[in-house]
Amino acid sequence: MIRVGVAGWDYPDWAGVVYPSPHPRRFDRLSYLAGFLDAVEINVTFYRPIDPKTSLSWVTRVPSDSSFLFTAKLYQAFTHARSIDLDPEARTFLAAVEPLLRSGRLGAVLMQFPHAFHDRPDSRTHLSRVVQRLPGLPLVAEFRHRSWDNAGTLAFLKDLGVGFCNIDQPALGPTLPPTAHVTSRIAYVRLHGRNAANWFAREGARRETLAARGTGSARYDYLYSMEELLPWVERVRRLAGSAEEVFVIANNHYRGKGPANALMLKKTLSGHRVQAPAGLIAAYPELAEAADPLKPIARGASRQGRLF
Repeated sequence: MIRVGVAGWDYPDWAGVVYPSPHPRRFDRLSYLAGFLDAVEINVTFYRPIDPKTSLSWVTRVPSDSSFLFTAKLYQAFTHARSIDLDPEARTFLAAVEPLLRSGRLGAVLMQFPHAFHDRPDSRTHLSRVVQRLPGLPLVAEFRHRSWDNAGTLAFLKDLGVGFCNIDQPALGPTLPPTAHVTSRIAYVRLHGRNAANWFAREGARRETLAARGTGSARYDYLYSMEELLPWVERVRRLAGSAEEVFVIANNHYRGKGPANALMLKKTLSGHRVQAPAGLIAAYPELAEAADPLKPIARGASRQGRLF
C-alpha cells in the first residue's frame, strides 16, 4: 500500500488555492483533504502536547468508509533536547495519540531529529531511550545529516523496529542525500523542497523573507517539476517491494505546492488521473496533466469526500 499525502492542513495561504475562498458554511479542511489524498502528517504534535479529545476529533472528521491514515510528528522535547525526563513526556504523548491508535488511523509516528543530531554513540543511546519509552507505536526516524546513511545505522534501526525516513532536501554540505532504505514494515518518504537559499537561514532572516512575501514559509517555498519527481517514483516503487506500507509526504507546503506535488506523484504511481481543487490546478498548471477539477462544493454543504 502506497499512501501519498501532505504535512499539515492548517495554512492560511492555502485559502483560494487548496481550499475554496470564501468557504461554504460548515466547511472542514481536514475532511476536504481526505477526499483526494491518502494521508496527512500531523504537525501540531511536534510543537506542543495535545489533548486526547483533539486527536479523537480528527478521527471523527475523516469519512468512516475511507482508508485515510494519519501520521504524527513526535513532540520535539524527545528529539531536540537531551537532558529532560522523558517518562512524563512519554505518558503525555501516548495518551494524546491513543485515539488515533485505537481507531486504526495512526500509520506512523515520525521522530524528526535536527541536522545537528549526528550518528554518534550518545545519539544512538538517546534514540534507544526514546524508543523504549514509546512501546506499541509505529516509529520512524528522520535524520538530516548524512552520517546516518550507513549499514550500521540500518542494522541499528532494524534491531529497534524503527523505520528509516528517506528525504529530499537541498544538497548542501553534509546533508543526507536521497535514499531508499527500509528498516521496518513501514517505509517513509518526506519531500521538503530544494530551497537552498533559505534552508539554513537563521529564523530571523526567514521571518524577514516571509514578511516580504506575505503568508507562508520561505523555507518550504519550492515546487518540484515532474522531472525532479520521477526518481522518487522509482524509489517509492522499490520501497513498496520491501515494506508493508509506504508513506510519501510532501512538506513543501507554501501556497499549496505540497498538495500539487503529492497529486502529481499519486497520478504517476497509480497510472490513473486524480482529482484536485480547481484553485490548485489554476495556481500550478503542471498539475493539469495529472488531475481533473473537483466539483465545486455547494454553499451550506460540508465536504465529506472519499478516496479513489
